[in-house]
Amino acid sequence: MSTNQVTTLADRIDREFLPFVRKPGRYIGGEINQIKKDLSQCELTVALCFPDIYEVGMSHTGLAVIYDCLNSMDEVAAERVFAPWLDAEKILREKEIPLFSLESKASLKSFDVVGFSLTNELCYTNVLNMLDLGGLKIRSGDRDEDDPLIITGGGMSNCCEPVAEFIDVFVLGEGEEAVVRLTQLIRVCKKASASKREILSSIADKFEWAYVPKFHAGRKLRNAVVQDFDNAPVPLAPIVPFVQAVHERVSVEIMRGCPGRCRFCQASFCRRPIRYRSVQKIIETAKACHRATGFDTISLLSLSSSDYPDLEELVAGLHAHFHDKHVGLSLPSLRVDRQLKMLPRLLTSVRKGGMTIAVEAASERLRQIINKPLKDEDLFAAAEAAYRAGWQRLKLYFMVGLPGETVEDVERIVELSFQLAKLRKGIDGKTGQINITVSWFVPKPHTPFGWLGQKPKSWFEQARQLIIEKKRELRAKFLQFKFHDINRSILESAIGRGGRNLTDVIEAVWQAGARFDLWDECFDYELWRKAFEQSGIDVEAAAQKQFAPEEILPWEHLGGPDKKYLMRHLEEANIRN
Repeated sequence: MSTNQVTTLADRIDREFLPFVRKPGRYIGGEINQIKKDLSQCELTVALCFPDIYEVGMSHTGLAVIYDCLNSMDEVAAERVFAPWLDAEKILREKEIPLFSLESKASLKSFDVVGFSLTNELCYTNVLNMLDLGGLKIRSGDRDEDDPLIITGGGMSNCCEPVAEFIDVFVLGEGEEAVVRLTQLIRVCKKASASKREILSSIADKFEWAYVPKFHAGRKLRNAVVQDFDNAPVPLAPIVPFVQAVHERVSVEIMRGCPGRCRFCQASFCRRPIRYRSVQKIIETAKACHRATGFDTISLLSLSSSDYPDLEELVAGLHAHFHDKHVGLSLPSLRVDRQLKMLPRLLTSVRKGGMTIAVEAASERLRQIINKPLKDEDLFAAAEAAYRAGWQRLKLYFMVGLPGETVEDVERIVELSFQLAKLRKGIDGKTGQINITVSWFVPKPHTPFGWLGQKPKSWFEQARQLIIEKKRELRAKFLQFKFHDINRSILESAIGRGGRNLTDVIEAVWQAGARFDLWDECFDYELWRKAFEQSGIDVEAAAQKQFAPEEILPWEHLGGPDKKYLMRHLEEANIRN
């Protein structure tokens, strides 16, 4: 592996690029708390790429953690690269300016390693686009010895076969310790003048959490796990963005893993075991981050915050320090159970805009199937307690298309929301305002439901119409429904459980112009449908594909729980239809 020549583009960017883009703040760098080293003096340089715009990437906690981990290493520099929006891409291509990092304005090719966070099945076209804008061939087999290693992490690494021919290494599981060990090995190999092939072979041999497609020998890989979570690295001086980010707040992860086992949830089954940060560590982290940023909200992150064992003590401690500083507390991911009834009166410092509850299924029968044993009585008790504590509205999440679902279950979504809104009447005489988000069930790899096919598109369309008609019938103007894009959910199912037969599809749809598929103004389902068709695949049939129990699954070797364990869960679901 050769040492790459650092090409900085600051002058060209200032003259030829920034004056012509709509939001230059996305591309200038230099924010408070950024870390900038002299790339030419470092043994290893890493471009941390996020396949979405600055405002989204700067809200991603995982990116901030890896940035901090790498830059805390002597002789290693990590810099950020975000996907340029359409106006910026046009200028980069017209003026032949390669994609560059924010800190040093160095071209992507200047780095030893280019790393991507794979957050969703529909970010893949942006990954290819960023490689291409950086002057790199998109397929690993076509890249040269002098080109950077392309490494990815994030949830999609556990089901990455559709993009395996584009990437050199996939890091499975948790990244804090894995990226440090990986970086150390690459540095040693680089000093020994090892070839790229030798480096990749060493990575495949040494780490059971590293999937190197070129050297995979068929063994089942394991997810990387940070055992000592309390002392896991956390940024104490997060970067303060120049452009308002999606989530502009201090984010502290309070626990990892989830005691629940919702059978549709990949994170629940892949992020194990359950580990907690101590109250003291969380409060110290929140204080340090607030001092370094001035953000006015502390967000406590986890898959299920109400399961944090010392939540009452934690909230009281944060309130004691922050209540007179006009800093609010945000507690996402609250699970409704008997404990939640206590929370609204505890959270005097939480901003009272709305309380979010992921109900998922409207009937208790369906909740049993998905292994979310929430009782209606607990849900009503929690909503009532929230109203009494001053919450103005509720936000509810439901999923349609779950295994065993009936038409009655779909209509029940509206009826249950209606009842929860009317519940407020007995408290202050007003009707509750409820925002309801409806998503479409996507069977995910490494879950008990991963073997099942997705419901047909017609079922989702019928369900959406049923919900709209039921709301009209109840004259429930106080219920605001928002529906996910059905076509996107179809693609998530088709791609997420696909194999290398989708490589050509993803390349073809990118070449046809697909970009920012998670953005409504850019997403074009017809481009995807045609690309699937050109490869002889019906995208909707792929989404609805049901795998046989004995079938070898495209993601089977990529971490995750034991197959027999997941099959037992599926049998216990006792799905009738």
